[in-house]
Amino acid sequence: MSSPVPVAFDAAFLAAPYATYARLRAQAPVHRAHTPDGSPIWLVTRYNDVQAALADPNLSVDKQHSTTGYAGFSLPPALDANLLNRDAGEHARLRGLVNQAFTPRRVQQLRPRIQHLADELTATLPDGQVEMMQAWAGPLPITVICELLGIPPDQRPNFQAWTDRMLAPQTSDDVRGGVAALHEYLLELISSKRRAPGSDVLSDLIAARDAGDHLDENELVSAAFVILFAGYENTVNLLGNGLAALLTHPEQLAALRARPERIPAAVEELLRFDPPPQLAIRRFALTDLELGGMTIPAGDTVMVSLASAHRDPRAYSDPDTLDIDRGCPAAPTHLGLGYGRHFCLGAALARTEAEIALTTLLRDCEDLRLAVDPAELAWRPSFRNRGLIRLPVALSRR
Repeated sequence: MSSPVPVAFDAAFLAAPYATYARLRAQAPVHRAHTPDGSPIWLVTRYNDVQAALADPNLSVDKQHSTTGYAGFSLPPALDANLLNRDAGEHARLRGLVNQAFTPRRVQQLRPRIQHLADELTATLPDGQVEMMQAWAGPLPITVICELLGIPPDQRPNFQAWTDRMLAPQTSDDVRGGVAALHEYLLELISSKRRAPGSDVLSDLIAARDAGDHLDENELVSAAFVILFAGYENTVNLLGNGLAALLTHPEQLAALRARPERIPAAVEELLRFDPPPQLAIRRFALTDLELGGMTIPAGDTVMVSLASAHRDPRAYSDPDTLDIDRGCPAAPTHLGLGYGRHFCLGAALARTEAEIALTTLLRDCEDLRLAVDPAELAWRPSFRNRGLIRLPVALSRR
């Protein structure tokens, strides 16, 4: 069973993916599709099948198990040796080492600093029209993740520029150029921290590597890359997507203003409603397996749509409605931060940043309105990760 109309991850799809996913879910749980680079994939769209695939040990994240010539962009080996591309024991080993960046204790210790940064940001927002991706959604995550890794303030603008080249590329050279620049920078940063360690996560990882703690040099560089890039990208998009969702649902925004204690629950609903990772990282079948009634041959690429699963009426009542009170015991777990062994390491930090940022913004601004028609919002050209390029908002401070 396959889709009668090919799945086209084009500009129209990126601007409004949920209508396409609704059509696909209604037709079948699993479809044949091609990614923009031409790679053939199996696309999984229904909640139960997506959740099952994320937990299936017979679906590997290691590209060596691909037999269909997966053509997706590959990082250089020194950045590709990370836990996102490792299975089972190797994944657990790397996760245990990188996890020190995101322990509950460390995140709790960061709360006062995150609050201070959020206070500073909202204090600088002027009355009138503001581009919130540059003025609000971007600065908080970049500062938090860079401080966590010990990146000096004067070097952070370079990192943001390289990251933006990768997130909103005009050509494939933009992606490769951004990756190359970031790779070179990380090598220099690690070298400088070896000479003069600090009280930061990267210095801790370097010490573990140099003490022979089962971490080779490529894994060290890759760990820094994943913490830096993923910690920035996902949180920026959570803030941007979340604020846009609230601004296009003013009744929900008003309800949240009236009950700010609901903001933690609202963050979970925002992660469900318009998740930054629309598709989980690609997986490869280790053996012939059945998924959604389809037989997936060994070596084939599987991509699961978190965005589609979150709008599945089989899992959620009225799923296309934003409802900050949705988090009742009967609601299924959203998958916006992953599921199973690849659950997002930075989930607690991302949630904390979003809760503090939204609470502070609503506290300090008495009026927030989208300054353009929702149809005019420009989205980053990525079929896997959904994020805004610009978010023009009209606001007035208290």
